[in-house]
Parts: sequence; C-alpha cells; structure tokens
Amino acid sequence: MAATKPDGASPAMAQWFALKAEHPDALLFFRMGDFFEMFFDDAQAAASALDIALTHRGEHAGASIPMCGVPVSTSDIYLARLIRRGFRVAIAEQMEAASARTGKGPLKRDVVRLITPGTLTEDSLLDATRPNLLLALATARPTAIAGPAAATLGAAWLDVSTGLFETAELSPAGLPALLGRLDPAEILAADEVPLADWSPRRAPALAPTQPGVARHRLAEAFGAASLDAFGTFTDAEASAAALALDYVRLTQAGRMPRLSRPVPVGQSAEMAMDAATRASLELLRARDGTTALTLLASVTRTLSAPGARLLAAWVAAPLLDPAAIAARQDGWTWLIAEPALLAELRQAIRGAPDMARALGRISLGRGAPRDLAAIRAGLHAAAACAALLDGPCPPILAGIRTAMLATQAPAPPGTAETTRAVPAAQAAPGLPQLLARALADPMPARLDDSGVIAPGYDGELDAERALRDDSRRVVSSLQLDYAQRFGIASLKIRHHAQLGYVIEAPSAAVEALRAHPELTLRQGMANGARFTLAELSDLDRRITEAAGRAEARERAVFATLVSATLAQSDAIAAAAAALATLDALQSCARLAEGGDWCRPEVTETDAFCITAGRHPVVQGAIAGAAAFVPNDCDLSPERRVLLLTGPNMAGKSTYLRQNALIAILAQAGLPAPAASARIGVVDRLFSRVGAADELARGRSTFMVEMIETAAILHQAGPRSLVIVDEIGRGTATLDGLAIAWAVLEALHSQVRCRTVFATHFHELARLTETLPRLRPHMMRVREWRGDVVFLHEVAEGAAGRSWGVHVARLAGVPAAVVRRAGTLLAALERGRAPVIADLPLFASVAEEAPADPVRARLAATEPDKMSAREALALLYELKAALE
Repeated sequence: MAATKPDGASPAMAQWFALKAEHPDALLFFRMGDFFEMFFDDAQAAASALDIALTHRGEHAGASIPMCGVPVSTSDIYLARLIRRGFRVAIAEQMEAASARTGKGPLKRDVVRLITPGTLTEDSLLDATRPNLLLALATARPTAIAGPAAATLGAAWLDVSTGLFETAELSPAGLPALLGRLDPAEILAADEVPLADWSPRRAPALAPTQPGVARHRLAEAFGAASLDAFGTFTDAEASAAALALDYVRLTQAGRMPRLSRPVPVGQSAEMAMDAATRASLELLRARDGTTALTLLASVTRTLSAPGARLLAAWVAAPLLDPAAIAARQDGWTWLIAEPALLAELRQAIRGAPDMARALGRISLGRGAPRDLAAIRAGLHAAAACAALLDGPCPPILAGIRTAMLATQAPAPPGTAETTRAVPAAQAAPGLPQLLARALADPMPARLDDSGVIAPGYDGELDAERALRDDSRRVVSSLQLDYAQRFGIASLKIRHHAQLGYVIEAPSAAVEALRAHPELTLRQGMANGARFTLAELSDLDRRITEAAGRAEARERAVFATLVSATLAQSDAIAAAAAALATLDALQSCARLAEGGDWCRPEVTETDAFCITAGRHPVVQGAIAGAAAFVPNDCDLSPERRVLLLTGPNMAGKSTYLRQNALIAILAQAGLPAPAASARIGVVDRLFSRVGAADELARGRSTFMVEMIETAAILHQAGPRSLVIVDEIGRGTATLDGLAIAWAVLEALHSQVRCRTVFATHFHELARLTETLPRLRPHMMRVREWRGDVVFLHEVAEGAAGRSWGVHVARLAGVPAAVVRRAGTLLAALERGRAPVIADLPLFASVAEEAPADPVRARLAATEPDKMSAREALALLYELKAALE
C-alpha cells in the first residue's frame, strides 16, 4: 500500500510500525484488549486467508487504515489456518495491565513469539501422530586441495514440541533422501542449496555461524565445556545445529525450549530411500496427500500419539543393523507369548497423555495446568507399565522398565547440567506422588480459572481460599439481614464490575430505600436501582483482597511445581520415550498376534526369499470383498533379477510394491505380511512404479522415468533392492525396447543388485541365454469363454501376450472400438503385409521405398527451434510438394 511509512503515525500505530519493522516477513498480531488486530497489508492478506471481514480503523497519511482482527480467546483456530497457508505470525502482546499503567501513551507492547511452521508447540496447531521438524542446512566449503567434489552439507533437525535434536553430515546428492525421510515443516538453508519440491518450506535465511563459534555456542547452550561431550560432530554439523538453535531462540523471543543434547546420527545406519521411492511406495502419505491408504496406516495399532510418532519414524527409517532389528523383534515376539500381560499393558498405555509435548510447552513458559496434569497421568501410566514388566524379559523391555521406574527413584548427589545427559535414573524422589497430591482433579483449562491446586496440599493457599469463601458466605448472610432490616424480601446483593458489591432492589422498593440515609443511590435501572453503603464497600475490599491473595498463592505454588518438573525434565523425557517405545512394540504384537504376519529373518547375506507375501495396504482395502492372493519372491544370488511380464490389471504393480514394503517392514523391526521372509540387509531401496508427469518443470512422463532410471544406475549397488515397472514406456516401441534391454543388462551385470523388473516387452525373456541370473516370471491369466480371468498369481515363465484389448473392454471402451482393435491386433499378429505397411511404426527399414520429399523435409525439421513464421512457411512448402 502507499501509506506504509511511520511518519505522522498516532502513538499506537507508531508502536505497530516499530514492531512490524522487526518482523517484516511475518503477519503482526497486535494485541489490543481482547483482540489481536492486523493493519495495512497484513490485514488484507489475513482477511483473504481467513475469510473474515476487512474493515478500517482511523487514518494514516490521509487514508483509512485497513484493519481486521481475531479474538484472543480463539486465536489458535485462526493461527492454525494461517500456518497451514504458509504464513509466519509475530505475536505482539501487551506487556503491562491497563489498571497498572501510569501516565499517558499507549500500553507497552512487545513481540513475545514468532510462530512459524517448524516451531509450533500447541496441540491445536500440530498433528499429534507426526513429528514437527525444523531442519537447518549448512554448507562445508571444499578446500582447494580436496576439490569441489568434496563439498558436504551439515544437517541438524529438531522438534521444538518434543525436544528431539539430531545431526548428520551428507553429500548434496543425499539431500533429497534426507528431505524425503524427515519431511520437515520448515527448512533453514542458504539460497544456493537446492530444495526442489521442498522450496516452499524454506524460511528466511539467517547468517551462518563460523564452525569454531558454533561449537562454543552449542556447548554453552547445554551447559558443557566442549561439544565433544555429546559426540563427534563435523564443522558442517556444528554450524547447522547452531543455526537451528539461533532460529529457535529468535522465534521464541530469547527463550529456549527443553531440547535433548544433539546426537550425531549419521546416514549409514538407515536404509536409504529417495523422495521418488517414498512417494511411489506411499509409506506415510499417499500421492493425494491423505494418510488412510498408506503403509503406516495399514500397520499401526498404537494407542497413544507418541507411540504413533515413533512407529512412523521406524517405518520412515528402516535400520541396517541386524542386531538392532532383532532387538525390536524380540520385544514384540515376547509380548505375543504373554497375552494376559499384553492386555494389561494396553490398558495402561491406552490414552496415555503426550508427556513430551506437554514438557515442551512447560519449558517455554506456555504450559497450562493440563500440561502438568498430562505429566502426572503419563508418569502414572509409566509406573503401572513398569510394575507389569517386573520379571525376566528381553533387553529392550528391560530398558523400558528402567526408564519408567526412573521417576520413582531418588536422585543421586552430584547431578549437574554439565553432564552429557542426565540418566533416566536421576529423577527426583516422588515426583509422580508430588504431582498427584498437588494437582486437582479434574483440572481446569487455565490457571486464571483457579482450582488448579488440590485442597490440603498448601496450608497458606487453603487459608486464603477459606477467607475468600467465608466472605462469600458472609454476603449471603448479609443479604438476608438487609432484607429484614429494610423490609424488602426481594432485595439482592450482587457484584458489579465497576461498583463492587451493591444492593439491587426492584422498582417498587426504590422509594422505600431512598428513605434510609446510610444508603447511597449509585445507579438507576429500567427495572430497579442499585445502592451502596459503607459496610458493603468494606466487604468488597476484604473479599477482593482475599481472592487476590488466593490467586497469587495458587500461581506461586503452580510455579513451584513447574520448577520441580523442569528440574527432572530429562528423566520425564526418558519415561515418555519409554512409553512410546512400549506402545510401538505392543502395536507390532497386536499386528502379528493373529498368526498371518511373520517375524522376518534379517541377515548380513545377499538373501531375499519371501514366501506367500502380501501387500498390506491392498489386502486391507479389499478385506471382506475379495481374498488377497499371496505370492513368493526369490531373489537369491543365483537368481537375483526377476523379470515380470503379463497384462495390466493382473497385479504386477501390487507384486512389485509388496516386496519393497516387506523389506522396509523387516528392517524397521516390524512383522511382515508373509508366511516367512529371509532378507539380507538392503542398504538402498529404489522403487519406480507409477511415474507421473512433472509438467510444472517441463518434464514428461518419459523424461521423469529416464531421470529416475539414471539415479538408480548411478547410486544402486550390490546390496540394493530395485523395483522398476515398464522402463522404456512413453517413446517409440523400438526405442523403449532398446532402453529397457540396456537397463536390464546393466542391473544384472554391472550394478548386480536384487531386482524385480516388470515389463510389457516380452522379448526380454530371451535374455536368459546371456544373463544367467535372470529369471523370467509372469502374472497368470486364464481365458474362459472369450473372457479373461486375472489370477493374480506369479509363476515362472514368460507371458505370450499383454491382453491389452481385453483390458480396454473391461475399462469401458466402446464395443465398436474394442472390436476394431481386436481385428487389427489379429492382423498384426498374422503379419499381414497390407495392414503392417499402413502402420509406419512397423515399416521395415530394409524395405526399399521410393524417395518421399515430404518425409525427407519433415525428418530434417526441428519444430522446437522454428518460429511461427517459419512453421507457416514450411506448411505451405509441404502442401505445394504434395500437390
């Protein structure tokens, strides 16, 4: 807008201009009484995004000031909508009460928080079942000796709501895979770091920190003398971690949430999957953005939000260490063998509060009474689960039990914040019991509502409450006394916001009350009047003071409980993580207890043998309507390339994906939908099934397919698993066949990875003569009285045809078109010369045909390089040649 300069602004608007200048890229929620108001361009943007009225408030520089506002009490609803639309919001609060202000001028206001997608803490703004990650990326500049190829990226990601904080170093080529795994809500990165599809999540850049300074600031933030106390970090990792902390400190107006010590996790401990693979397999989110028909949805049986988040993390990042995988498997296998115990554990876990996120809000000073109540209930659930796990059990469950018991044990002397991490066993004695005695039940939503601290916990608070409540009983007694003294039975004593306690009398009694000189008429009403007297004024003062003292004492007690809780934040976080792990393990047990999901055997070998495997999502989707047909998959070293042919609609894509999904579940430590599975560790997984256009980037389906194929050939290795469908489609038949042939040879002989290669080029089955580890398979089809029956079974051998005409009929293509296609297909299969000659695609190059100047001219033309005038001239030239 034109009027955006502060010159000549009113005092309040001058304040707005100053705060807006500090956060120019954010909408400014400017607190004015009970509303957050927005002005100028902010108001126009917010009114459009929120679909609320745009009005005007006063003038500036001779023009009306556009304004819109939302109530403070319901601001979370509007904030959620703005955050989802990609806005950042600065919250400017009133820093003094109107009643306490001295002098003239506007109330003091300041920005207390910058709300961004990656720094949310409120449950109303978060998805309870997904982490909310802020990712920071820092570039390590290559040295002259190392050369440009040595450039690396440092990555650090944290979750403000739960305290998660991890780092890694990776090559630029590995960034898409990291982004696909983390799916961060917000990304801090320099402009030269390409983010591709994640570019809309890029936050305004902050100045990077030098590695030495970054290390010092990180150590200082966690009370350590050196960053080495937390592990080994590269310079790039340290810079990225410091960048993330700086941004969090900026958005929280200097306050820092409770964060775990940074953990360098590296990239070598997890199965690598790029974004295209994750999208193809629909692990956590379907292509349409929903979450219902995904791998995670099909295997989740969790009972709590933290358990759901942890299980999602397991699925998103399968492990490479067979021992770590077996540890998870031991946990849920043992639980299946103890059905009675498992049922009791589920009852204890069910509905357990989200302690991690409650602790995050408390650490930022935004904790509500119900956050403390959530920690109380969570610790109670942890204690109950620990008691149930008393006895011999697998190591993973024993570790869970230890973490859960930590909040019950006394803290040993000498615990200090300078240690790398406070062990879970160092919680203060009786914290759960302390919260159980101190907090009321049920718990009010706000501290202002009073009744947060239970009666009997604090004697001083009980005394102030008694005085306050006794005074209120005095009011009731006094009302009866006044009614008798003044002879008016309908007289009432009420509290008025401005007048304090007053006597209210109906119109018929007003004149009688005027006759009493001790009464003062303060206000007339349509149906009566209000009177005061000295005794009531004194009572009002005493009650107000008692209520104020009770409120102040309750706040002080609450603050003490918050401090006691934060002092044990690491132990509480450990107990919360243990509950989440137990929930994830019981979810696995629940999934496998029916008997049709197996415990996969994961080894360091090259094995890959699945018996009666199923696609978990498809099986769940058709449950009750049809039976899923299971299939085997054997990619043993001597037969590591499976060539799959057969018609569309027969189940090729399902078969391809199900084997990739079983590998992911197996290495995530989850049960697998198969009779048995023996899988050698897959270090990288590539799935190219169902490629689509990227029209916004000017890429056709074929171009996307070729880019993804190139990525496979460059990055896959002998321990990889490659799942590809219809390489070579989208171009001429001979071109496609040649490309598919060459790619298949490369995967077999050069990359030497385990591969399932689906194709419609049946000619490739003949390559078994030159590719010894290639095994042709087909989707079985049966023809019955002119109809095609898809059996959805995989068998060894090569399909003889694709049944495309039959599929067209099933799809509803008009009968006349289907009949014509059948006639043409029959003619082509018989090799009838007149028909083939009419189809240039099948014209033999060896045939000698008379020279065709039109064809020759067209062949020499490059349409993409022609102007409109040149194209029109060519059209006239060709028309003349034909004539």
